[in-house]
Amino acid sequence: MKDFCEFKKFINGKNVAVVGIGVSNIPLINFLVKLGANVTGFDMKSEEALGEVAVDFKKKGVKLELGEKYLEKLTGYEVIFKTPSMRIDCEALVRAKKEGAYITSEMEEFVRYCKGKIYAITGSDGKTTTTTIISKLLEAEGYKTWVGGNIGTPLFSNIEEIDENHMVVLELSSFQLMTMNLPVDVAVVTNLAPNHLDMHKDMQEYIDAKKNIFLYQSNDSVLVLNRENDITYGFESEAKAEIREFSSKKVLENGAYFNEGVLYLDGNVVCKKDDIVIKGMHNVENYLAAFTATKDDVEIKTMKKVAESFAGVEHRCELVRELDGVKYYNDSIASSPTRTLAGLFAFERKVILIAGGYDKHIPFEPLAEEGYPFIKELILLGDTKELIKEAFDKLTLNKNINIPIVIVDSLEEAVNKAKEIAQSGDIVTLSPACASFDMFPNFAVRGNRFKEIVNSL
Repeated sequence: MKDFCEFKKFINGKNVAVVGIGVSNIPLINFLVKLGANVTGFDMKSEEALGEVAVDFKKKGVKLELGEKYLEKLTGYEVIFKTPSMRIDCEALVRAKKEGAYITSEMEEFVRYCKGKIYAITGSDGKTTTTTIISKLLEAEGYKTWVGGNIGTPLFSNIEEIDENHMVVLELSSFQLMTMNLPVDVAVVTNLAPNHLDMHKDMQEYIDAKKNIFLYQSNDSVLVLNRENDITYGFESEAKAEIREFSSKKVLENGAYFNEGVLYLDGNVVCKKDDIVIKGMHNVENYLAAFTATKDDVEIKTMKKVAESFAGVEHRCELVRELDGVKYYNDSIASSPTRTLAGLFAFERKVILIAGGYDKHIPFEPLAEEGYPFIKELILLGDTKELIKEAFDKLTLNKNINIPIVIVDSLEEAVNKAKEIAQSGDIVTLSPACASFDMFPNFAVRGNRFKEIVNSL
């Protein structure tokens, strides 16, 4: 990796724009100021909405370009750090590139200069849990481990504290990967299914973005792929790295696999499925991916210990409470139909499902066709409530399968309706199959609000 002194020399005195004053870019702006850059922060939010952050930045000499037409002022900068969800082909960035600006992101510069061993994880479903499991395995083995990317803390401002013998675990989204052209030591692709089609032009662009996690690797890198996902299995022909597979259905000579209730790594028993704290076959797959990725650095006994003690990540099939014999689960992370299906399968019984939210233009027919045997009643809310209802109405029309559906206007109403419907022994789960942006800033805020409502019942 490059010497960070190069970046320090390069950025000092430069006119730098940082687009998006959010969680990851606030520490970035502070760090760039510390390195001697002349920084301007760009955001759609007003100064009032930014509050103390705006006050602090102005004290430090950071200029602010705010409000609805903020991108019109994105001109005349030598370096631009874009927010991950900003498309590189948007008008403002195309104009800036023609002017000669160097366009980058916090994550790209981090990967470019990071001295530690980088584990990078992407996929449509399971990437947060897999990222967390990998970090827990490395920590349990005794490594100083940093977690970042889509989860954890923004890491670029800590770049000088990360040594060669440290481990770095990054969850990377398709948005972060779209412009990534740098190698990582170990790349993991958990699976791929339609997702974020509101942001990507089509499914092919989404797949191509994910491929950037491995396209720049070398022969001594590692690429971990899901043998049971047709798209990820197809990546093997394009990779330069050592390929390692995992499978929940086949016995593999090399790699991690599940067979007759047991998880194996290269033919060695790691643990039993029933002894894993977090339930469901999707979590078996997450562990298989993590075992395959870390086998050079983590002993099997450590893998077993973590699998039998790690209680899971917040907002992922998280038990909130039991009331009157009814268990309430928060699966707010489930922002796609495939992720909701994984959660439903984990319960291995019919549940009362609360679903719906922001429309990412993903079809809901798979949720209806594969999910109906696991749904006792369906409570729908948000922008997509009618779209999900249509998918289940088709099921009634074509197969005469009728799932009772209730339409509501708020999360409070959904929880109260679930309490009214539920009988002792039932499970109620918030597993929206959609993003949260129609009602909440992100899935965590949505999940926390759900927990508040449930705990106040």
